[in-house]
Amino acid sequence: MSAPLTQTTRRSFLAAACASALTAKQERLNVVLILTDDQGYGDLGCHGNKVIRTPHLNRLHGQSTRFTHFYSSPLCSPTRASLMTGRYNYRTGIVDTWVGLAQMRPEEVTMAEALRAAGYRTALFGKWHLGDHFPMRAMDQGFEETLVFTDGAIGGIGDPAPNTYFDPVFFRNGRPEQTRGYCTDIFFSEAMRFLERKSSKPAFVYLPVNVPHGPLQVDEKYSGHYRKAGMNDSTARVYGMIENLDENVGRLLQFLKQQDLEHNTLVIFMSDNGGWGLNRYSAGLRDQKGSVYEGGIRVPFFMRLPGRLRAGVDIDRIAAHIDVLPTILELCGVKPVKAALDGRSLAPLLQGSTTNWADRTLFFQQSRPDPNGIDEPRLFTHCAARTQQYKVVMTAPDPKQTYTRAITESETELYDMSHDPGERTNIAPDHPDVVGRLRREYEAWYRDVTAPLSNPVRIPLGAPASNPVILTPQELRGPGAPAAPWNFDRARTYWKSEPDGFGYWEVEVTRNGRYELIARLGTPALPHHLRAGVAKLSCGRMNEELPIAAGIDAVRFAARLDKGPARLEAAFTGQRSDGRAISPFFLEIRYLGK
Repeated sequence: MSAPLTQTTRRSFLAAACASALTAKQERLNVVLILTDDQGYGDLGCHGNKVIRTPHLNRLHGQSTRFTHFYSSPLCSPTRASLMTGRYNYRTGIVDTWVGLAQMRPEEVTMAEALRAAGYRTALFGKWHLGDHFPMRAMDQGFEETLVFTDGAIGGIGDPAPNTYFDPVFFRNGRPEQTRGYCTDIFFSEAMRFLERKSSKPAFVYLPVNVPHGPLQVDEKYSGHYRKAGMNDSTARVYGMIENLDENVGRLLQFLKQQDLEHNTLVIFMSDNGGWGLNRYSAGLRDQKGSVYEGGIRVPFFMRLPGRLRAGVDIDRIAAHIDVLPTILELCGVKPVKAALDGRSLAPLLQGSTTNWADRTLFFQQSRPDPNGIDEPRLFTHCAARTQQYKVVMTAPDPKQTYTRAITESETELYDMSHDPGERTNIAPDHPDVVGRLRREYEAWYRDVTAPLSNPVRIPLGAPASNPVILTPQELRGPGAPAAPWNFDRARTYWKSEPDGFGYWEVEVTRNGRYELIARLGTPALPHHLRAGVAKLSCGRMNEELPIAAGIDAVRFAARLDKGPARLEAAFTGQRSDGRAISPFFLEIRYLGK
């Protein structure tokens, strides 16, 4: 198991990255890493889907070395953390995708930081979803140019405007910018513009697009023919979004050829987790996004580098998101500090060597808060361990118990993946020794990677680099927090009824002094008028209470906050007939001075 990543280790990593970079006399690779969002293994023509139109991705597949048993986490933020750091997500502070559990520790060394220290230009266009606040933003974590949206989806409740996938407001290097066009088209155009820019430095472009994640918005010209072919509306929209993505991949490949970059640009294509919706073609894999069965975690993974990586070759060795960082760094001539990583470089496999490739065990677990607000992972709960031949699955058959019930050894399922990739026949009763061994390996892994979670990731308040800070339901923790609707369309309906949801934010006050705190259910762009009641606010030793006048849309507090870690809690009363308090959706906090 790898050692915890300290600030000293982090500095050593960056120093080693810079010192071990390729010399100026050697040709240095550009890297384009494309990550799709909720695209299942079966959402590609090259994987057997006879309906979906993906000619350019099929061509990329044919020109690439492919890992046929490549794995991600069951949901997106955990995958993104592992992809960026080469470490299992729990080590980085990432547990889930919302309610304060999708914020990565800023001391983690990202792929972008390592490459930038080695002389690369770095850019991200798309979905970050590892923290919307300083110092957790992509622009704080090694990316010199960013065009991103906040929250986990365009139009999510943490988005500052009720955006759609068309003409959205994005954040360019931290500043809002009105864009024109469809989101995927915009991200790919930005990537090509960045690559086209004249520079003596190589480029790393991270393209984590947000399709085909919901809300399912795409032009009818991409989805209509699927609907006419008899597919339900959701599947038609998903396939339409992927068809548009495919069109953009074709644009990118043509651009690289025209710019004479294709032989010096490593193109990687993968997805963050399985597809959502059981009506889609699954290539025979069991279950879907969120699951630890194959349909939730096995994803496409192609690597194209003409003339250097073998085209049309399949590699069947198991690999995962944790391997991407060490692989890219080795191919680019940048050596990571191996003791800090869980992943291993796939370069020997890419070069055709399996002589020294030892078998390994990969681990997967997905955790969500329970109704009582317990937001820590649980041992033997909704998890799996995979070797080259075997896979144990430990998850409750009752969806209501998925994240809360530990699975005993006698309940553990075992599959021989070499003969049963669809996980249809549980052979655990015939191999208790294998079940016991993999459960012991899993338990040792679990205790190691979850140790850092006792210290929550906190949002800085009053930092000069980010003032004001706007807290949202994306970071709201606690037993009632998941009740908040995840996008503005749902919020409009939600506000017409009786709002629900109560929680708190984990914060770090960076400076003693005077602060203004503005609490809202809506935003200035989409206000929601409050009923008469009382607004309460507490943070450390500070406790304030103000009356709410009917019809106002914001309550303003002026308070002194003490420097240090704190739990910030805000509440509105009078908004529900049963008298229960609810949290504001948005809390704007501005440092005013001493």
